[in-house]
Amino acid sequence: MRLKGKVAVVTGGTKGLGRRIAEAYLDEGAHVVVAARDEASARPVLDKGGDRVVFRPVDVCSADSAARLTDAAVEHFGGLDIMVANAGVSRPGRVADLDPEQWQETVSTNFTGTFHCVRAAVPHLRASGAGRIITMSSALGSRVAPGASAYCATKAGVEMLTRVVAVELAADGITTNCLSPGLIDEGMGKLLKNSPVWDQYAPKLASGRLGRADEVADAAVFLAGDEASYVNGHVLEVNGGLVW
Repeated sequence: MRLKGKVAVVTGGTKGLGRRIAEAYLDEGAHVVVAARDEASARPVLDKGGDRVVFRPVDVCSADSAARLTDAAVEHFGGLDIMVANAGVSRPGRVADLDPEQWQETVSTNFTGTFHCVRAAVPHLRASGAGRIITMSSALGSRVAPGASAYCATKAGVEMLTRVVAVELAADGITTNCLSPGLIDEGMGKLLKNSPVWDQYAPKLASGRLGRADEVADAAVFLAGDEASYVNGHVLEVNGGLVW
């Protein structure tokens, strides 16, 4: 029960890696607010956590919506200790062909959305005395993938934002770190495996397999817990080794 009594917000927490992180936090004793655009997919997590988990709607593209989310967490559970800014989208396309609206959607969700959630959480995390911010990048945040210009660029931005925030908030007792999953058998990784380009990516797996969602969730538990109290501004890659 490494997170017993802690209060966490997980955006994009009703499916994919976000859902698995939320479930792992519940297993470790935390109170969890799972946040997404709609509640329909939240039922499995809500059923698992009883009165230690609630759903709250959020549009991370809106600063006001992110602020309402963190305020709701504090109102319901009495505080906020952990913010996991996980919500994200991927809109494939080469630069010459990508629709500008899809570019903007990716930037607004992945990059600006992370900023909104981090910014909204800061006052509450300062009150915690041992706040944790965990952002979500990707192996593609530091590796070139033709056809993924928007996704790669936003995730690279998230990594640098994480490092800056870590330095700015360290004196407040808040750590800020970034998870960078590789090819995982959940969420976008699962979609990639079933796509026509999978044959290009399978040989890059040094471990010979996709990662498991629970392996990413375990890393998220570590970064949220006391064991990571002196880990700050770090991008933790969970990818089994990649041959890019």
